[in-house]
Amino acid sequence: MVAEKIRLQEDRDWKKHWKKWGPYLTERQWGTVREDYSPDGSAWENVTHDDARSKAYRWGEEGIGGISDYKQKLCLAWGFWNGKDPFIKERLFGVTGNQGNHGEDVKELYYYLDSTPTHSYMKMLYKYPQDEFPYKDLLDENQRRGKTDREYELIDTGIFEEDRYFDIFIEYAKNDEEDIVAYATIHNRGPEASYLCVMPTVWFRKTWFTGHEPFMPKLSKINENTIRAFNPKSGNYTISFDNDPELKFCDNETNRQKIYDIGNEKKYLKDAINDYVVEDDSTHINPDDYGTKASAIYHLNIPAGESKTIKLRLAHQVIDQPLEACDAILEKAKKEADEFYNELQERITDDDLKMIQRQAYGGMMWSKQFYYYDVERWLEGDPGRYKPPVSRKKGRNSNWKHLQNYDIISMPDKWEYPWYAAWDLAFHCIPIARVDPEFAKDQLLLLLNEWYMHPNGQIPAYEWNFSDVNPPVHAYAVQRVFQIDKKANGGKGDFEFLERALHKLMLNFTWWVNQKDSDGQNIFEGGFLGLDNISVFDRSHAQQYQGKLEQADATSWMAMFSLNLLRISLDLCEQNKVYQFTATKFLEHFLYIAGAMSNISAEGISLWDDEDSFFYDVFHVKGKESKRMKVRSIVGLIPLFAVEPIREDLFDQLPEFKKRLEFFLREKPKLAALVSSWVQPGFDKRRLFSLLRGHRMKSILHKMLDSNEFLSEYGIRSLSKYHLENPYTMNIAGDQLSIKYTPGESDTVMFGGNSNWRGPIWFPINFLIIESLKKFDFYYGGDFSIEYPTGSGRYMTMDIIAKELSYRCMKIFMRDENGYRPFNSDNKKFQEDPHFKDYILFYEYFHGDKGAGLGASHQTGWTGLVAEMIHKYYKIREDKEHDSKTLFRS
Repeated sequence: MVAEKIRLQEDRDWKKHWKKWGPYLTERQWGTVREDYSPDGSAWENVTHDDARSKAYRWGEEGIGGISDYKQKLCLAWGFWNGKDPFIKERLFGVTGNQGNHGEDVKELYYYLDSTPTHSYMKMLYKYPQDEFPYKDLLDENQRRGKTDREYELIDTGIFEEDRYFDIFIEYAKNDEEDIVAYATIHNRGPEASYLCVMPTVWFRKTWFTGHEPFMPKLSKINENTIRAFNPKSGNYTISFDNDPELKFCDNETNRQKIYDIGNEKKYLKDAINDYVVEDDSTHINPDDYGTKASAIYHLNIPAGESKTIKLRLAHQVIDQPLEACDAILEKAKKEADEFYNELQERITDDDLKMIQRQAYGGMMWSKQFYYYDVERWLEGDPGRYKPPVSRKKGRNSNWKHLQNYDIISMPDKWEYPWYAAWDLAFHCIPIARVDPEFAKDQLLLLLNEWYMHPNGQIPAYEWNFSDVNPPVHAYAVQRVFQIDKKANGGKGDFEFLERALHKLMLNFTWWVNQKDSDGQNIFEGGFLGLDNISVFDRSHAQQYQGKLEQADATSWMAMFSLNLLRISLDLCEQNKVYQFTATKFLEHFLYIAGAMSNISAEGISLWDDEDSFFYDVFHVKGKESKRMKVRSIVGLIPLFAVEPIREDLFDQLPEFKKRLEFFLREKPKLAALVSSWVQPGFDKRRLFSLLRGHRMKSILHKMLDSNEFLSEYGIRSLSKYHLENPYTMNIAGDQLSIKYTPGESDTVMFGGNSNWRGPIWFPINFLIIESLKKFDFYYGGDFSIEYPTGSGRYMTMDIIAKELSYRCMKIFMRDENGYRPFNSDNKKFQEDPHFKDYILFYEYFHGDKGAGLGASHQTGWTGLVAEMIHKYYKIREDKEHDSKTLFRS
């Protein structure tokens, strides 16, 4: 067994806490809801980027390339200063949701390159300009640009011309669970020697004022290159630095004078090191060499084309000559990381795809974050501190007082979205399960705990509004992770995980039924469901038009949810046959939902449109005729996801389940006729539960696989290209509303600043489409084929189409015939420069026609699904002995 797998096993069995230290700092604590104590909830303005260097945070810590322990008591990160900036670079800069022309956006260049799941080895790259960082230019130009303009990025400012920048590679390697070496290797890419101040910084998160921890931790100087970090609960750590830097100490305390224009309570302040380095002002530096924050300050002059390295070692135990073994520890960690990924990628023969997949996994491992949020305490304030404004008591998240989060959580993006999002996390867990199934399972269970899930059964959405509604994909992820883990363990499934999850998922299902099916008719109104800009108006606010929206996607998600819970129940029957009764419950829900979609409220209104052969939302206005909203969007594709093939022999093992099936066949023939026939066995005597019978399935696939509609060179679009020439318009309550296909950023402000879902390629939906096609193929066994692409005259099986769609998504990151990667668009430096061209950014979504990356640039979570696509892409080679390199190009 490779060393990393042994570490994972030891961590799982509580023998060694290998994950005690990891990349758990956020990249942006400022501008978050947790740090917002304003009366009006204006989080972006309450704590700004400029405030951040001077304000001690309440709920978490941020840094560049940083690590901390799993409770974030002690933190370590890197600061830099090029001698020209107005302040040191110790956090990433970006425009806020109110400043950017497409919402919040980080304006830096950094890449997560590698990480093992225990963080025994990690590597990232930060690119820092040698000239003054263009803060004002970035802010002014982004505020000047409108919705129809592209975003103005750091590379656009010209700051990287003549290669006047530093490549800073940050690496960590563990010798033991609490013995870590850290390196910063700085390359001067410019034409001249250049100065750089490097500041590895350690500090304690400020916990001593909350009433929980009355004892002060302390950093103190031992000798010229060593700091002791003492915490009454965790004891001593030593941090040893090479080359005798200048050690300076202050406290992690707010500079009240600067931020609030009131007198300071403390003398030694959080921004003291910044003032000392930039202004040679030591007013707030502690001359006695102790405090709760400290930096080792290195002044480097690096010749053109050369590099310099700084290293340190953090250890819980005292080590003689601690720096002597650092190089050997780092090389050993790299070698063991290679062994781990070489085993995982043994099927993959394309080196470029190996690199893409490994960076995807690395990004997901780096995107873990310590997340702390106690809503009741946030609403009430801390003992002995100033009280929050009274308006908070009935404001944001005030009905989530039970919520107490204090965990390491997989984040969508640690700068743009430094808070968990429930349905993002569900997708993260699928590729994560390949490298660390225990973490994937723990993450899925985490959001189902009583201190996360609302007593009414709702799963919290995200901190801006925990009551918002995400698509119910948690059960899908639970079942998928269970299967991945089971196969990895030689067929031994973690039924305890599955059973524990099912009990809570049933509560969540009941919440949906009670809260989002207002008429009790099995048609659901989920709101916008995270699918912004696929409708003519904000679907969360249909009531403003005095109407109600019956949603094809919300209803289909619930049909999928029903089948997911049916599948989980049947899996649990392997251990306990009593779950066949649970399976029966969800079978009935599924059938009633299918019936309701075809005959809403028994009024003959259907979500299916026979004229267009597509599913649409239906809008009801009291006293008026209901109207289908004929927008060709992913709303009409989501019914594909409600599909589950089941082996026939399973029915004979579960007599009560079989008996109920036969009852429905006999007593509810109309319902039975609506869904794919389970009477007619498919390949290898498999049965199929699906919302789509043959005609409807073919009709949807016909549109989905049409390049004039949904099919792009880079996957499936979220809005049909048909609407480019044929915008859909609708008159509601005197308002003329319209929607058209825009392949890149949205040109509407319908959903606020970050409103950009219209048209682009979106990995979660593509992944579910691919998985659904595989399930259909599993039933048909290769006997069913369809024209692909539509109008081509070529017919392929569903399995081959699924793999071809995977390839289109993978192409976004792969080199094309010119050596260009589509996600980098037309930026020649990104495409051609050897110091840029092989670093991958896993964007939030992608241009519907060109594959260019859009939105959050480090959304490794759900876009990290490409790692799973690559895994499955090469599986066909082993299973069917194909040449997978050429299979999809023929």
